[in-house]
Amino acid sequence: MSDTRGTVAELLVDAQNTLGEGATWCSHSGRLYWNDIEGASLSRYDGADGSHETWPMPERLACFALCEDPNLLLIGLASRLAFFDLETGEITPIVEVEPDLPTRLNDGRCDRQGRFVFGTKYERKPFEKIGGFYRLNHDLTLEKLPLPVAAISNSIAFSPDGATMYYADSFTREIRACDYAADGTIANDRLFVQVPNHEGEPDGSTVDAEGGLWNAQWGGECVVRYGPDGVETERVKIPTSQPSCVTLGGARLSALYVTSAREGLDDEALAREPHAGGVFVVQTGREGLAEPLFRGRPPQV
Repeated sequence: MSDTRGTVAELLVDAQNTLGEGATWCSHSGRLYWNDIEGASLSRYDGADGSHETWPMPERLACFALCEDPNLLLIGLASRLAFFDLETGEITPIVEVEPDLPTRLNDGRCDRQGRFVFGTKYERKPFEKIGGFYRLNHDLTLEKLPLPVAAISNSIAFSPDGATMYYADSFTREIRACDYAADGTIANDRLFVQVPNHEGEPDGSTVDAEGGLWNAQWGGECVVRYGPDGVETERVKIPTSQPSCVTLGGARLSALYVTSAREGLDDEALAREPHAGGVFVVQTGREGLAEPLFRGRPPQV
């Protein structure tokens, strides 16, 4: 077993993101993508030469997915789903999500069949559990999933064989699991992990080749790996209090990349955490999985 307890991640990009999220490694290009939700931007880091570029978005960017066309991303803006052309900057709208609710899109990942699964977040306080979980199918139809309503959807990830879906409502500190059939049928929803109150809230997750779930714990200064049985196996310290999302990448898919946030930190906290909002990296002894690609295509005009 690889034990990373006591390991501290190192700063990779001092991005100064307000709310960095969506860490995603593209195995095809050897590049790391992530988004700053409140900064309404998409960023990309090139593992070959260390270059870093950013694209502004027309509204807050909550989540995204790589597509079969390497020049396209499926993007989840605050209010809607769309395609984004990395070369031209063109945005092709797909569908609005929960237009009549005070919510925005939040976490999302593709399932092993190349469909995009995502959830929403309540935008007001105190938080209310009214947001849903959805799936954008290959034909671009939107389907609401039969999962409990949530205040802050997060931690969406899939087991290596795709038969288990993980998700969370950060508000409850629960990471849950459910059976997930190839046709998208969901059953046997159950508790996977209850994150203790003093350790923060479950945020973004990824799954490695052995079926371990790596979870960024907002407010906990750490990323925790849980085995398929829900038992903690490893813990990595992140030198900032609000790690937000994780992915495994690099040449051997064994580097853990972690986004973070500055949102909500006062001047005193930022003095203690000068690299809050940065992207961090640490080598692990675990191998990741190539990120599934969204298999839908923009409508032909």
